[in-house]
Amino acid sequence: MKLIAAYLLSSLGGNPNPSAEDLKKILAAVGVDAEDDRIELLLNELKSKNLAEVIAAGREKLASVPAGGAAVAVTGNVGGVGAVAAAPAAAEPKKEEKVEEKEESDEDMGFSLFD
Repeated sequence: MKLIAAYLLSSLGGNPNPSAEDLKKILAAVGVDAEDDRIELLLNELKSKNLAEVIAAGREKLASVPAGGAAVAVTGNVGGVGAVAAAPAAAEPKKEEKVEEKEESDEDMGFSLFD
């Protein structure tokens, strides 16, 4: 992530094709040691690609990743019948218990604020 952040910072700074030295300078400025092999891998993967298109493709991939919601328990049924039966149980909301709060009185402390 550090390398990607350095690459993006360099790109936002006006350098559409940052070099390994550019990334090393950015990382050194924040006190991060750069690994040459990882920098070369990143630069090779992003060589001759439009950064906006790479980000757009990543967003499309992330859109298909589940980000919460009710968990569905899958049983051993291969036909999927168990998963369908488990879905309504998972969607059932939990009942919240109401706890009555007791008001504290000044009598318990032995003095009153307005005496």
